[in-house]
Amino acid sequence: MKNKPLFLQIWIVFAAITLSISIILSVILPLTLRDFFTEEIYATIESAQKLMFSNYNLSSFRDLFESEGFEGARKTLENIRTVNHFFIYDNMQIIVPSSLSTDFIREVVNQINNQENISQRYSGEVNGEKIFYVITKGTALNQNVYLVSYMWDSYRQDLVQTLFRRLALVMFIVSVLSWIPAILLSKYLSRPLVTLEKKVKKLADYEWDDPVEVDREDEIGRLGKSIEQLRNQLIYQEEMQRSFLQNISHELKTPVMVIRSFAQAIRDGIYPKDDLDSSVAVIDDEAERLEKRIKNLLYITKLDYLNTNGFTSEIFSLDELIKNVVERLSWSRTDIDWQLELPSTEIKGDLELWRVVIENLLDNQMRYAKNTILISLTNRGNNTLLRMWNDGPNIEAKVLNSLFTKYNKGEKGQFGLGLSIVQRIVNLHEGNIWAENNDNGVSFFVEIPKSPDN
Repeated sequence: MKNKPLFLQIWIVFAAITLSISIILSVILPLTLRDFFTEEIYATIESAQKLMFSNYNLSSFRDLFESEGFEGARKTLENIRTVNHFFIYDNMQIIVPSSLSTDFIREVVNQINNQENISQRYSGEVNGEKIFYVITKGTALNQNVYLVSYMWDSYRQDLVQTLFRRLALVMFIVSVLSWIPAILLSKYLSRPLVTLEKKVKKLADYEWDDPVEVDREDEIGRLGKSIEQLRNQLIYQEEMQRSFLQNISHELKTPVMVIRSFAQAIRDGIYPKDDLDSSVAVIDDEAERLEKRIKNLLYITKLDYLNTNGFTSEIFSLDELIKNVVERLSWSRTDIDWQLELPSTEIKGDLELWRVVIENLLDNQMRYAKNTILISLTNRGNNTLLRMWNDGPNIEAKVLNSLFTKYNKGEKGQFGLGLSIVQRIVNLHEGNIWAENNDNGVSFFVEIPKSPDN
């Protein structure tokens, strides 16, 4: 059945349930109705006996009307009319109708001799037909008598069959009529799923322009929202991929072109930079730029992996890390006055990732600084605030707003991946990074959550 349409599966299940209930009821109802009507037969017989012993006097009728009302009394009298009676006196004088067999009368006499209660219910068979009767001891015409009142099972069977036929007809009509709304309901429930199926197929075929709109708040609605989120993510990934290919093709093509042209010129005995050493130095510089760009691209891929699979954290000294990086990089700008305000500070995170953050930020600082770079660590509530300031020119307003975007380049920018990598790493550590223009320079701020042990 799983290969059939969903609406048909829902309808088949609904129809099977209603049909099963109908079958179960068809078995249970006759048994229940027989027990019910058996009790009603005995109650009718006992009511008739009470009236027989009262000789139908006016006070008995008055009590009947007062207790059951006019309609109830009328139904009681109609039921009593179906009850038959005969008396057995103490001298065993018996007045019985001819429809009762001698064997049955003999059995009744034996039951009277053994009966300990004033009134008792019995059942038996007469000529193959079941009979219900009550034997009650009483007084009539100043004599002790036993009143035997009985009803045939055909009466009960007629009631059961009549009521069961009506109930069966009602159940059949209800079942048939319920299948029609069941089909409509199944189509209503499956329609949004069919729509989502078509949307997902479009996504699989790279047709991402059509939004997924499901006006529901149930599980189907949440599924639709998830698919819409997936669609937006696919569009974003496609845009990023397109942007990546466009930028990478341009940025990698330039140094490769320079390297090849210089190498070809040298092979031809021409030195574009006047001599061999200067020309080879250009090739080396372009190769270094190419290597750095490829390294950053690979690092972006690594960060994507870490963002999904997590990374190893440890508690380490941030001030020592900064001092170590400054010591290694400061040789390239010996003209800069390095000012370090680094109290002992520990944070929790990946040491190598934070090393990349410090190196990229310092590389940016040294590229723009004129004479001074200031690095400080301070407490800011529950966080540690790292500030790097240089006395270089302010960042252009349009660049400042997209400074940490991939491929964004300022006046001296190189490929625009360094600060994007910094931001990705800071975000992985649940931190925050931003830049501000000052009157006499530019400040970069990194807000880092403190180590839990601090």
